[in-house]
Amino acid sequence: MTQYTKPLPIPNDFDRPYWTALKKHELRMQKCLDCGEIWFPPNPVCPKCLSHNHQWIKLSGKGKVWSWVLFHQLYFPSFSEETPYNVIAVKLDEGPLMTSNMVECNNEDIYCDMLVEVFFDDVTELITLPKFRPAGRPKEV
Repeated sequence: MTQYTKPLPIPNDFDRPYWTALKKHELRMQKCLDCGEIWFPPNPVCPKCLSHNHQWIKLSGKGKVWSWVLFHQLYFPSFSEETPYNVIAVKLDEGPLMTSNMVECNNEDIYCDMLVEVFFDDVTELITLPKFRPAGRPKEV
């Protein structure tokens, strides 16, 4: 594995279940056991009913591009080889909206309502990042 030079998240005790699941190639988010709301990013209380009663559930990893932008400005030198790079907002089938990047797709081919699925990018031995690719691509072996 080559050295990853881009900014990395620093998991904490609260969001560790999210990062641990990604390492296992699972997308997990919190679900309120009182009202059924599924939310992201991790939060100690349900954003809908303010309950502290939740569990981490496995999601399908499927959704649609809700919006996207191309970054042409270089904010981090480690992105110089990829500029311009995309940042997408994905509306997951289960409801939450999350921000990520599109892979296995040219930037000019991204569009709203494009069907996508999660792709697990093992960037270091400890961190896996969720990215998205067009739905229906062959799974990696």
